[in-house]
Amino acid sequence: MTTAITQDIAVLGDLPQWDLADLYPATDSAELAADLDRAAKASRAFSDRWKGKLAGLSGDVLGKAIAEYEAIDEIMGRIMSYAQLVYAGNVSDSEIGQFYQSMQERVNDISADILFFSLELNEIDDKTVAKQLKSAPAAKYKPWLDDIRAFRPHQLSEEIERLLHDKRVAGKSAWSRLFDETMADMRFEYDGRQLTSEEVMSMMSNPDEGIRKSAAEVLGGKLGEHARTFSLITNTLAKDKEIEDRWRSFARPESSRNLANQVEDDVVDALNAAVTGSYADLSHRYYAMKAAWLGKEQLDHWDRNAPLPDADNSVIPWDRATETVLAAYRDFSPDLAEIGQRFFDNAWIDAPVREGKSSGAFAHPTVPSAHPYLLLNYQGKMRDVMTLAHELGHGCHQVLAAPQGNLMADTPLTLAETASVFGEMLTFRKMLRVQDDPALRKVMLAGKVEDMLNTVVRQIAFFNFELRVHTARREGELTADDICDIWMEVQTESLGPAIRFEDRYRWYWTYIPHFIHSPFYVYAYAFGDCLVNSLYAVYEQAADGFAEKYLDMLRAGGSLRHRELLAPFGLDASDPAFWQKGLDVVRGMIDELDAMA
Repeated sequence: MTTAITQDIAVLGDLPQWDLADLYPATDSAELAADLDRAAKASRAFSDRWKGKLAGLSGDVLGKAIAEYEAIDEIMGRIMSYAQLVYAGNVSDSEIGQFYQSMQERVNDISADILFFSLELNEIDDKTVAKQLKSAPAAKYKPWLDDIRAFRPHQLSEEIERLLHDKRVAGKSAWSRLFDETMADMRFEYDGRQLTSEEVMSMMSNPDEGIRKSAAEVLGGKLGEHARTFSLITNTLAKDKEIEDRWRSFARPESSRNLANQVEDDVVDALNAAVTGSYADLSHRYYAMKAAWLGKEQLDHWDRNAPLPDADNSVIPWDRATETVLAAYRDFSPDLAEIGQRFFDNAWIDAPVREGKSSGAFAHPTVPSAHPYLLLNYQGKMRDVMTLAHELGHGCHQVLAAPQGNLMADTPLTLAETASVFGEMLTFRKMLRVQDDPALRKVMLAGKVEDMLNTVVRQIAFFNFELRVHTARREGELTADDICDIWMEVQTESLGPAIRFEDRYRWYWTYIPHFIHSPFYVYAYAFGDCLVNSLYAVYEQAADGFAEKYLDMLRAGGSLRHRELLAPFGLDASDPAFWQKGLDVVRGMIDELDAMA
């Protein structure tokens, strides 16, 4: 096993590592110290100049005040982006952990001076705001103001808001850090080696069932050993959220996330109902087919992501993965590929698996005056190529939206997944087109179906797991077994009777970071996948002019809502039939696989 892993690493080629000097030269650099000092002075001056005066400002002056606020916020954004990326590079390093915590505390203290701004903006009556927005300098920021003012019914007094703000670093952020460091420090013993979570989870898609089973057992066993810690983190954060939701008058655990995502509760309800109502026709049906392909009556849970017998399991070198993804982007839009190429020409990607490095993958937008960075844990599997296509989509989106400025470049989570999932689809379709071997086409199609089930069915199952945990937590603290029981109920419902679970699978909820860092984030993946399926169908039917409209959608960043962004494509996410269109794409692929069989 050790030899095989060493060979795989050699085949991968030279994997890029990011250079964060575009943000700051070092954690102890004079530039970072100067920006901390500059932000602190600017925030105090901003408060002295504008606090208590916003309602009486002309539109021109209000626009000037918002621009000043945006500039200060961008300095703090640059500092925290740097701190987060340094920390993600080595979560286990105690000095880095200290630096990250120190930056959180410094920036939190600095931002307290400008906390009044959004609160006071929300206290201005609608008639006055409407008058102020007639001025071009203020009107420029109308989408941001609309987002801020959407939270008016849930805003608390300035004193309480200040208290919640100040306590964040000793509350939510501290518990999130405990989770990250616990996961990063964990080692999984296999064949005499101490593996990271990324390495052991990668083994669960190994062609050898014995390796998959051993990896699954090692993973579940070690997670179970830390169950007390993970249960405490989950209970504490769920209770913390319940307290804040109660004070802010959010009736449902997910409502605050929906409001931040600029999507109505009933739209999310419709998505949830459409996916859960399709479990039998999607995941249950597919996994029964896969069990038959593998010669089994049931799949053990470690077989869920197993490669099919005809799969090409060779390691994909980094260079080939890069060429594959960029070629797919180029076929769609040379402009999009040119943006993507920048990530490879510059040190904007960190790809190798390392001890202490954050697990998973992400694209960090940093700030508009800099550029995004991508974190991967590339191990040469086909799924890793798709992850590269996914995160590069995020990165391109972030580059295109940057001209919107610091306050309006970011999109809500529901739209943030659009470019990433679309990038995956472009890459998959490109690879499928050039594959003429029927057996390998079946393998590729099955792999895509599995990815889509993981993105749609599995993420909605995660969403429902969170709903049940947070709802149950309102009645009192949950034991580890209580949480495991909810996990197993949801997994059994979503994956269906063709999957067999063993006891150690009960602990698999513990390693999923979204539950900790961003409660109720997960439905955004299903939202994005169904949206992209519908969007891609429009592209296939009318390719002329589509690419430019698509890039315009990405350039809009957070300045438009989902209805406005999708209108040029004739799509409406508030229409219940919209979700079925997206699910029909997955259904059609399963039908195609059934016909092949």
